[in-house]
Amino acid sequence: MVGPSLSDDERNLANYQLTAGFVALVALSGGLVALTAGGTLVQLAGGVAAGTVLGLLLLLFLRRLSVEFGVGRT
Repeated sequence: MVGPSLSDDERNLANYQLTAGFVALVALSGGLVALTAGGTLVQLAGGVAAGTVLGLLLLLFLRRLSVEFGVGRT
């Protein structure tokens, strides 16, 4: 039988990078919406901030869902 291709430290780093990338994607999406709507720099910063909060909330929701349905390592 073949063992895992990643060590625990490598898996934790990959999970952290995926988490940071997901939050950054949602945050930048909020900023792009503000920019496309013709917002000022303050509104653009507000869009990024709101996107960051929304990304973190979505991440927490997805983590709760994965625990509830038993997805992930045991």
